Amino acid sequence: MVLFPGEMKCSRSLRRRLRSGSIETRLDTDFAATIRACAEPRRSGPDTWLNPAMIAAYEELYALGYAHSIESYQEGELVGGLYGLRLGGVFFGESMWSRVADASKVALVRLVEECLRRGIHVIDCQVASTHLASLGARELPRREFAALLAEYASRGPTGSWAAPEGV
Repeated sequence: MVLFPGEMKCSRSLRRRLRSGSIETRLDTDFAATIRACAEPRRSGPDTWLNPAMIAAYEELYALGYAHSIESYQEGELVGGLYGLRLGGVFFGESMWSRVADASKVALVRLVEECLRRGIHVIDCQVASTHLASLGARELPRREFAALLAEYASRGPTGSWAAPEGV
């Protein structure tokens, strides 16, 4: 499932939430807390694929500038977010979480804004869900996805989340 940044859809309630300013977003402020929150058990079951070895690997990728997080804060408290990897013009979303309604969606909106600013053309959402589909993500045949990767993964800086030129 992929999301093209220019095609994201926001519901009226999400637009209201964004306008309210009740949730602030930050980039790469607390990657460690974000990935650990993503590793917490979900309502769907107690297990998570994010074990300590995987977390350590992602933290190393973060230290190298490839992994990134977008965190959502409410009244200074971390309440949601997402993390993933940037390779050229592709952001590979790995996981998102939320303790407050819409906190992960607000982080995704910020990711889309950053992708548009930084020349990132594709967000790989990986797992299909009705939640992501409602935001504009869509499933693609493997062949089309591979073509997108061939076209965009080598475009632009790999890893860097530094401010784009002119910003």
